[in-house]
Amino acid sequence: MDKVNVIQHMNEIRNILSYATNIGFFFGAGTSCAFGLPNIMTLTSECRERLNETEKKLLDKVAKSVIDLSGKPQVSIEDMLNYIRQICELTQGRKDYNFGGITGEEAANLDRKICEAVFTVIREKEEQADIAELRKFVAWYDSANRHFLKEIYTTNYDMLIEMALEANYTPYFDGFSGSYEPFFFPESIESFPNEDDSTSKWIRLWKIHGSLNWMKKKQTPTSAERIVRIGKIDNPKDELMIYPSKDKYNLSRKEPFIAYFDRLKQYLQKGELVFICTGYSFLDQHINDILFNAMRQNKRLYVMVLCYTDEQVDMMSGYATTYMNLCVMGPKKVITNGMEKSWMYDDSVDADVGYGLYWDKTKEEFLLGDFKKLIEFLIENSGRKSMIEEIVNAK
Repeated sequence: MDKVNVIQHMNEIRNILSYATNIGFFFGAGTSCAFGLPNIMTLTSECRERLNETEKKLLDKVAKSVIDLSGKPQVSIEDMLNYIRQICELTQGRKDYNFGGITGEEAANLDRKICEAVFTVIREKEEQADIAELRKFVAWYDSANRHFLKEIYTTNYDMLIEMALEANYTPYFDGFSGSYEPFFFPESIESFPNEDDSTSKWIRLWKIHGSLNWMKKKQTPTSAERIVRIGKIDNPKDELMIYPSKDKYNLSRKEPFIAYFDRLKQYLQKGELVFICTGYSFLDQHINDILFNAMRQNKRLYVMVLCYTDEQVDMMSGYATTYMNLCVMGPKKVITNGMEKSWMYDDSVDADVGYGLYWDKTKEEFLLGDFKKLIEFLIENSGRKSMIEEIVNAK
């Protein structure tokens, strides 16, 4: 396998980031894991433990069906939610109809109990999380002195990003409007604001898998069924809108999930853009299709994928020769210029006193797949480290 000098490569990355006219981010579960939240399989096992014995037996029946159908060796809570919601859709949630030995009523109740368990597990972990480094990232991104719209897309439904934004008093927008029970307003995300619009400086936060503070309000005599965003809550009273299973993809465009995907498509096609994906495992084919289609159609789009393990690099090696505007970086391997290569460290030509920000000389591993290391790298190379630390320490 050919080798690439990590020093020379990172000098190129620094130049790309320095001169980029537009930088956006895509956060997967790994970014939250960096702050102590569980990964999807840990969340799956912890949620199961929160169920009673009857609910566990139903969940195990669901897991077996999903494994049999998919051929996966193990399935996540999201895989099972998708299957459960399909049962609800087929049976209309009725007690007298069943699919695979599970009635519609049982499926609907299990969906609600799983979401409550997800809420409880994540909320407990959030309360223990130290978000100081995440606040530094927010300060770095918000203080970037460039005239571009700052957008963060995330599959995470925890509230860590909101906690960091609000701790820094950083204004942001998520497509919801109102104060009593903020409602989703799709028209607000279908266009991009002009520079003279005061909100153009706000960070955009698009939670494409929903959020722990999104609830479905049922239809009433005076109001249609709708999704609302609640503030900080301790116990959900309505159905949590997390993880958009296949049935949610088929909802009206007015629903956040569909509108956010449309926004992502538009954003990736909007001229020059450096799009940094971190903590994302590329297991959601719907998202992958949007990303890869955009790389084909927009040659001014440059996608950087930072991987915590090399297995993800191997998984994406098939895309290497197809997408020249894709760079995938793992601990030992890298995909760049259409080829998969291995890292090497050679300071005989270019010396870099700051290599420790991205390279572990002892393990001979690239470090930026760790979200906290990425934050440190971005701040150290911004020239604004003192100002960023003052922002975080002052609030």
